[in-house]
Amino acid sequence: MSSKTTKQQLPKWFHGELYKEGAIVRNRFSGEEYKLNAVELSMYDFIVGCQLVFEMRIYDHIMTGDFQKGLKWFRSNSPEAYMVLLD
Repeated sequence: MSSKTTKQQLPKWFHGELYKEGAIVRNRFSGEEYKLNAVELSMYDFIVGCQLVFEMRIYDHIMTGDFQKGLKWFRSNSPEAYMVLLD
């Protein structure tokens, strides 16, 4: 069963914003696009936000752990989108 047809839920550790609508997202390196539902977009924005903070050389062990958990969640809940947008 596709991840798009199953009911996705954000994990309990996630304290970011849960969007009401999804959107089409573009990979900033390859230019490829993928349509994300609201739950996927919420997690995607959390992951990208963490990446931006890390690029500024700001590290926090809790954020780093949540970032890794976010990547794992995205990989297992939307593997195709993960391959297009984050791999």
